[in-house]
Amino acid sequence: MIDGVVGVIIWTDRLDVMTEFYRDTLGFPVHSIRPNFVAFEWGGMRFSIGTHEHVSGRTTEPERIMINLGAQDIQGVYAALTAKGVEFVRPPEQEHWGGWVATLRDPDGNTLQLLQQPTES
Repeated sequence: MIDGVVGVIIWTDRLDVMTEFYRDTLGFPVHSIRPNFVAFEWGGMRFSIGTHEHVSGRTTEPERIMINLGAQDIQGVYAALTAKGVEFVRPPEQEHWGGWVATLRDPDGNTLQLLQQPTES
């Protein structure tokens, strides 16, 4: 039986650029660094970036997978990342279900979404 998600890996051919983005721009704390693989702490699991012989260039299907990153203050995170030069595909907008979503892409073109859950009324 599957016991939840324990990690996510993004394969790339630009490990330095991707590491800089996730570590320095998004602020993910590094768990470990190996020559072709960087693992970050990500809540209760690992988020990793590594090189892979079958992966090159930017993604050609950026909407295939979307990683949702939790944000308690989506407006504040949006402002901080925008100040760091991150370009958003979609600024924070409230969804019909009450939560807020903002969409951005990493340097390889993978889609990331900031997600702020609705507040309890």
